[in-house]
Amino acid sequence: MKRLLLYIFITLFIGGIPSISVATNNVYPSLVKPPLSPPGFLFPIVWSILFILMGISIYLVRDKKDLRTIYFVQLFINALWTPIFFGLNNYLFALIWLVLLLITVSIMLYKFYKENKTSFYLNIPYLIWLLFALYLNTGIFLLNK
Repeated sequence: MKRLLLYIFITLFIGGIPSISVATNNVYPSLVKPPLSPPGFLFPIVWSILFILMGISIYLVRDKKDLRTIYFVQLFINALWTPIFFGLNNYLFALIWLVLLLITVSIMLYKFYKENKTSFYLNIPYLIWLLFALYLNTGIFLLNK
């Protein structure tokens, strides 16, 4: 149980620290957003849930070094998106970075599926949210040139 909580904490920490670091520079409310854009307060709630599910998923495959590696690579790519988007306000680079993240997550999911189906399924909401984020990021890039 302690190891499970450790994996959840590490995932929340790595995923959440960049958000805290750019919180004072939150331009999101002033951006022109595409239809279906959720209110800003919803993002930390959704990400917290996703990070908990992700932490559980990596715990389930923790004994496989290659799976841990791809997991933490995608997590660091994820963590860097926030400073690119909110810190640099570079919506095109953030969009490209998000595509890189989606590719990395897809590779991770493929490997998780082969090893542990539960671990794979726990990450499906993450993939769906990233696809929605791709829609939002694309819309924000196009509407705020």
